[in-house]
Amino acid sequence: MSDYPNDRRENLRAGLDLPVEVHQGGSVWKQRLVDLSLAGVATDQPDVWDAQYNEPFTLMIHLGDGKVLELHAYLQHVESGRLGFSVQHVDQANIEPLRALLATRVEDEAALDAEIERLRQDEE
Repeated sequence: MSDYPNDRRENLRAGLDLPVEVHQGGSVWKQRLVDLSLAGVATDQPDVWDAQYNEPFTLMIHLGDGKVLELHAYLQHVESGRLGFSVQHVDQANIEPLRALLATRVEDEAALDAEIERLRQDEE
C-alpha cells in the first residue's frame, strides 16, 4: 500500500505514476501522482510551491487518451517531498473513472465497491 510507516489510512490506496495538474486560483503546478484513494491523493512536491494551504485545490489527473479525472481537495500535509490532499467531493461524472482507475491497482474490488457505496451514502 504505502512506503510510509506511519500510514493510518482507512481507504484502499493504489500507487500510480500519472501526470497531475494542481490548480488553485490562477496558479497551476504540474506534478506526478504518487498514490490515490477515494478519499485522498498524494503527489510529488514541485520545486516552487507557493500555494495557499487553507484554500481548495482542483486536481486534474491525466489518464491518457485525452481523459482527465477532476477531484476537489484540500492540502492536508507536506512531508518528504510529497503533498497529501484530502478529497472533499467526488461528483457523479468522476466516480466511475476513479473506480475504474483504482480497480486496476487494488487486489480487493469488493472492498473498493463497499467504499464507493459508503461514499455515496455519505453524499446523500
